Amino acid sequence: MSKLSKRTLLQASGWAALAAAAALAGCGKKEEAAPAAPAAEPASAAASEAAKPEPLKVAFAYVGPVGDAGWTFAHDNARKAIEAEFGDRIVTSFVENVPESADAERVMRDLVGQGNKLIFGTTFGYMEPMLKVAADSKDVKFEHATGYKTADNMRTYDSRTYEGAYMAGVIAGSMTKSNTLGVVASIPIPEVIRNINSFTLGAQSVNPKVKTKVVWVNKWFDPPKEGEGAQSLISGGADVLFQNTDSSAVLQKAEEKGKLAFGWDSDMSKFGPNAHLASAVINWTPYYSKAVKDALDGTWQTGGVWWGVKEGAIDLVSISDKVPAEVKDKVAKIKAGLTDGSFVIWKGPIVGQDGKEVLAKDAVADDKFLSGVNFYIKGVEGKVPAGN
Repeated sequence: MSKLSKRTLLQASGWAALAAAAALAGCGKKEEAAPAAPAAEPASAAASEAAKPEPLKVAFAYVGPVGDAGWTFAHDNARKAIEAEFGDRIVTSFVENVPESADAERVMRDLVGQGNKLIFGTTFGYMEPMLKVAADSKDVKFEHATGYKTADNMRTYDSRTYEGAYMAGVIAGSMTKSNTLGVVASIPIPEVIRNINSFTLGAQSVNPKVKTKVVWVNKWFDPPKEGEGAQSLISGGADVLFQNTDSSAVLQKAEEKGKLAFGWDSDMSKFGPNAHLASAVINWTPYYSKAVKDALDGTWQTGGVWWGVKEGAIDLVSISDKVPAEVKDKVAKIKAGLTDGSFVIWKGPIVGQDGKEVLAKDAVADDKFLSGVNFYIKGVEGKVPAGN
């Protein structure tokens, strides 16, 4: 066939197609091409999506505001860390400023009602409310910080804050000029009394002349009261301050008055750059990571843990340049000893405030002894408030 014949044939075909289109238009019908069918999802991907479990809902009840320092701030940093670690396998939430009262039970029940299956109560005073709610919520796992009561679905966890207190005491005893140390304390429970004593033991290990004065504010978080307590101690001759409260008010008061102090629970160095000697910090991330993993893996069991320097839960950080090198070296050796077990803080002889021996020579306090400390050691002034 010639090129002309081919062209003629193509033209004829084109005219025929146009005529057919015109005829359809004349009938008033408009037919649109059917949309392309979506590509079929691979069977394996669809099955995987269908089998993907719902994320574990994890909730935290905080006794104070998250803020930017202290106890609750440290807990919330760990919450954020487990979010990053476990990704879409978990969903976390928290409630701030939950009082240690009947309100705590209401909050816990509300968290259960929201579908949370792992709930952390982060202060001692939640113990009884959590036990009540745990008894009614057998399919939920409860974790109580610093307590001592458990149930089939409730366990306890704590950090050995007294280790950080002891190391801070070593620095305090080395830096004081008045030989008078001051502690602003929160609630008179064994945890806090143990920290006061451990701070004093650390100071006495380098300076046997030191004495420790204590002011109790009877709250975990109350910056004005904490500041007033710090001022009272300064007025009483203390030139190095320590705290077992949740805000940075003590450090800030020391900065204002030209004294020295420590951060507590988190790095507080920015709140008193001239006053700050070091911060005794808690890292809750290792335990929270373990607890979530246990819940996800189905290996969660009741019981209790008490972690410290050895497990990466306690540290003394941001030690000031004011602290002599030999003191820093001593702290480093203590930290290494706590890590490998070669150093023990509560080792006899230790004498109580009344002069009676509470721990015989070379005797080492076990956890049961430490959990029941309700007395001051020799060198701590004042009386332990009643009711602890």
